[in-house]
Amino acid sequence: MAADDGVLRAQPEVTAARVTAAALAAMLEDGGELALLDVREEGVFAKGHLFLAASLPLSRLELRLARLVPRRSARIVLCDADDGLAERAAAKLGGFGYTDVAILDGGVESWRALGRELFAGVYVPSKAFGEHVEHRDHTPSISAEELAALRARGEKMVVLDSRPLAEFRRMSLPGALDCPGAELVHRVFEVAPDRGTLVVVNCAGRTRSIIGAQSLRNAGVPHRVVALRNGTMGWTLAGLELEHGRSEAAPAPGAAALERARSAARKVAARFGVREATTAEVRRWQADPDRTLYVFDARTPEEYLAGHLPEAASAPGGQLVQSTDAYAGTRNARIALVDSDGVRATMTASWLLQMGWKDVFVWRDAMAGAALVDGPAPQQVLGLGEPPAISPAALAVQLDAGRAHLVDLASSLEYRRGHIPGAHFAVRSRFAQSLAPLAPGRALVLTSPDGVLARLAAPEAAALRQGAVSVLAGGTAAWTAAGRKLEPGAARMLDGTDDVYYLPYDHTDRLAAAMRDYLTWEVGLVGQLERERVRFPEL
Repeated sequence: MAADDGVLRAQPEVTAARVTAAALAAMLEDGGELALLDVREEGVFAKGHLFLAASLPLSRLELRLARLVPRRSARIVLCDADDGLAERAAAKLGGFGYTDVAILDGGVESWRALGRELFAGVYVPSKAFGEHVEHRDHTPSISAEELAALRARGEKMVVLDSRPLAEFRRMSLPGALDCPGAELVHRVFEVAPDRGTLVVVNCAGRTRSIIGAQSLRNAGVPHRVVALRNGTMGWTLAGLELEHGRSEAAPAPGAAALERARSAARKVAARFGVREATTAEVRRWQADPDRTLYVFDARTPEEYLAGHLPEAASAPGGQLVQSTDAYAGTRNARIALVDSDGVRATMTASWLLQMGWKDVFVWRDAMAGAALVDGPAPQQVLGLGEPPAISPAALAVQLDAGRAHLVDLASSLEYRRGHIPGAHFAVRSRFAQSLAPLAPGRALVLTSPDGVLARLAAPEAAALRQGAVSVLAGGTAAWTAAGRKLEPGAARMLDGTDDVYYLPYDHTDRLAAAMRDYLTWEVGLVGQLERERVRFPEL
């Protein structure tokens, strides 16, 4: 049974039901709640998966499951490559108290055999929706070359980058201001009060540029608004230089600009049928055992950290629309959106409704008079035990003496950026293969960025090897906090790099080709939508 503290104390034998691809297709159309979870590693998932499947790699299942599928009685279908991963995941879910778990018989290839499409990439419903919006609404765009020419001529303009600040810092257009998705309508009247100002919205590729520019158009912003075609990738491919390390953001609105933004949001709410919910209604939904409720705070991460409702998860509006399946794993669930002004929650709700989420509400005056908490939300980890642990100093002694193997469970991207000298890289879900080459007779120490994943994996490693298995207390972060160095590179990798999805900017050895491939993939999603017969609602 799963205890209230989330620790798995007993894991009963679970035999999950099997559903055919045809039966799953019917489930996806019946209007009921359904969590379709693909438990392959993210990089494998990205090579081809069902359109509405959410990525939940078996190797990180306990870290993400409770947030992605919070209701234990929700209907769940697991899919894999018909390779046993789904059975292993079903056993875990049963042990954590999930009661309605099935497995797609024959894996994802059974879906293709039914004549249906498998989609490459990640966040596909959101990415495909962005392409759909551009075609449907004829969202105007401008090329990198055209934008550079306008800048050279001194055109009155503001370039608003619709990505989170961390992405903006990595690379940005010259002179751009960071203004993540849901902030665009909220802040545009402050940063560009003159309607004669050209407003250019960009992201790294296409989706957030399109959705951001169309948000301003839907809100009736009187400026000329365009999306930067292909974003910073298009800028780079045009031979133009990006800037790095900048943090300039569009300012928060003053009183007059905020009232203009609220007026624009009210028009959007009326046009798209955005509904409000009272606190009493939300409280009833929270007590409903038969429906899932997600409460998302659509404000910036900084505002969330400064004070938020205890039950709300941070989901900045633009990111929630950009990667909905990473936040809400249960289709047809209720969603209540929170902000402090009515603008950002309303704009986010308008897009979720257009994506096909029917029960989306703006929680009216949610924060007024409420007891707020600060800091990040507590991490919800299922099955977290306390395996034997050693300190960084003790680990260093063991490594120097050749008495221990150190295995790092960070992502392959993180590992290549920096790992403890002498560490090996492995993927937890493949321990049976990846740990086999390690010489017997040495202790095994596991680490991960913060140590949590290592603690989850320790019992599995111990079941496969003779000898002591322990974890680095505090993970790799504790090693660096103790003043010890990391080394970059791909040495001693016991597994491949398909554990995570690599963005175009991660392919430094073939950057231009990776960008072109990515942009071609995004544009091609429209054709796949037609073949898969996906229809977004017309509101």
